[in-house]
This record gives sequence, structure tokens and C-alpha cells, in this order.
Amino acid sequence: MILNITDMETVIERKQTAFRLNLDLLKRLKQEAIKQNRSLNNFVENVLMDVVYNEPNEDTKSAVKEAKTGGFAGTLDVKTLDAFVKSLNEIK
Repeated sequence: MILNITDMETVIERKQTAFRLNLDLLKRLKQEAIKQNRSLNNFVENVLMDVVYNEPNEDTKSAVKEAKTGGFAGTLDVKTLDAFVKSLNEIK
């Protein structure tokens, strides 16, 4: 069954489907949906949309690549606020 939802001039087609999920994963998904006051279906659909449609920008891709190859930007000193700010400024 395909469900058409019309909002003004936008039509969103939806098709009912079924998945087999790990019971622990399903429990966590339900908990997160409740925290966000959403239905399980709406929560899962939004999570999947984020994964499929939100591609990281070039800076993020570069940072991920650097991290995966063992690149190291520097060390943050979190002992005090001044030390933290100074260490931020020293990172290249």
C-alpha cells in the first residue's frame, strides 16, 4: 500500500514495509523516539533521512580523513580556561 500525504502542494509517497531488527536496537529506538516525543516510525524515518541525505561538507570530510589516517592536530590543555584557550590557539 502506498500512502500519499498532501501538505499544501507537496505530495509525499510512502510505502509500508517491514524490517527485522535486533531486539535491543528496537528497544533503544523506541526509547529515543519517546524522548523526542515522536512516533517510532517518524523517528526511524528521520534518522534514515539524515544518514542518506546529509552529506558532510569538505572541511568535515577532510577532518575525518585526517583522523582515519592518524593525523594529529594537537593537544588541548583543559586544566584551566586560560590554558584551554592558549592550547586552542596553538593548534595548527
